[in-house]
Amino acid sequence: MSYPTISSSKVEGTNVYNLQGDKLGSIDDLVIDKRSGQVRYAALEFGGFLGMGTDRYPLPWNMLKYDTDKDGYVVNVDKAQLEKAPRYPEDEAPTYSDDYGRKVYDYYGFPWM
Repeated sequence: MSYPTISSSKVEGTNVYNLQGDKLGSIDDLVIDKRSGQVRYAALEFGGFLGMGTDRYPLPWNMLKYDTDKDGYVVNVDKAQLEKAPRYPEDEAPTYSDDYGRKVYDYYGFPWM
């Protein structure tokens, strides 16, 4: 049986793949709008070596599609595009303002909320 909701603790750590099936990383965190309760971003942990030196790449939540065969999320982003995407170091989360949100959503070609 499939349920329409999921706990954030089950999303965190879930692998993310591109359309070609390459693993890009995993979900490190979710960013939720305090007023609407909607998830705005999934912070993708990508890069580094053995978990060291990895950056976080905020992805618009609605660009992730869950794939039951992969038991992970799939995004239409290749590694080259991701390497140029908005990001931040693990220990320096940005201020998720509307301006920041527009920058992230614009980069991926998604309309801002």
